[in-house]
Amino acid sequence: MLLRTSFERVRNLRVLRTQIVALTNSHFSTAAELSSKQPYPQRVPNLIGGIFVDSQSSSTIDVINPATQEVVWQVPLTTNEEFKAAVSAAKQAYPSWRNTPVTSRQRVMFKLQELIRRDIDKLATNITTEQGKTLKDAHGDVFRGLEVVEHACGMGTLQMGEYISNVSNGIDTYSIREPLGVCAGICPFNFPAMIPLWMFPIALTCGNTFVLKPSEKDPGASILLAELAMEAGLPKGVLNIVHGTHDIVNAICDDEDIRAVSFVGSNNAGMHIYGRASAKGKRVQSNMGAKNHAIILPDANVDATLNALVAAGFGAAGQRCMALSTVVFVGGSRSWENKLVERAKVLKVNAGTEPDADLGPVISKQVYS
Repeated sequence: MLLRTSFERVRNLRVLRTQIVALTNSHFSTAAELSSKQPYPQRVPNLIGGIFVDSQSSSTIDVINPATQEVVWQVPLTTNEEFKAAVSAAKQAYPSWRNTPVTSRQRVMFKLQELIRRDIDKLATNITTEQGKTLKDAHGDVFRGLEVVEHACGMGTLQMGEYISNVSNGIDTYSIREPLGVCAGICPFNFPAMIPLWMFPIALTCGNTFVLKPSEKDPGASILLAELAMEAGLPKGVLNIVHGTHDIVNAICDDEDIRAVSFVGSNNAGMHIYGRASAKGKRVQSNMGAKNHAIILPDANVDATLNALVAAGFGAAGQRCMALSTVVFVGGSRSWENKLVERAKVLKVNAGTEPDADLGPVISKQVYS
């Protein structure tokens, strides 16, 4: 069944794959070339019930290449009807997927990690184009997510319950780990591949179905990953993708058919999502903000410490939750400050696609301001 579905999906997805590859390659064309070859940006599709479909919404958000300021493509704001259709597709797919043996679900993840490795360069290029980080950082983005897919391949062991005999006179106890149903993920812009891969591979391999909302600033990696998941044999409706901003977030929090929500992002958004979704009885993972601090002792190795501080402070242009924002020097900081300034001055700021770039642009002017 899964193998036959996979063959059908491969045929149906070839057109979409060609469009995404062509679009990715065109990101680095000049503005004149874009206007002559593609006068209107392509629209990011929803994924509903195993089919990539264009939204009926007339409201869109431009996805802009931070290095060139070209419009890469447009993200339609998923309508409420389309959102309901995505949730409904996930709900309908759940009984069959839940009853699929865990070994079969694992097999999809084994194939998915193989396909991610095959297309890692394409994924990294897409991330750099939409988000701005260097290609090296973008490869790391994909690889960290790939590690979670590999982890999901061992779900048969991870999902085992526990049994204790004779815990009291004539009483045995046991626990069973069961899927919840339809789950949802809300993703930030700074890791377009890693964070979606934190969410849906584990949820799916446990037997849940999923509705994913990638960041409206860089949704391309999620679309590519969903395409690969279906090529790997994921049945229709098990994974769905919607797009939008606060309206879709609130719809995810409020929908009665969604049983759990996973979020990564800012403190304000995370507190809102946690409060609103948990009030509806949902399980909520809300990973909000972060601060990284370093304490430098007097006997620290100078070169190793400087390299670590520069990488932590400037990597990904500081757009990550573990970016170093505070350094405490024990015994004085003046000598360290001069050395840090020297190291920072030699960093090469350029488009992330340039091989000698140490850091690329921030994702938008709004982030810079």
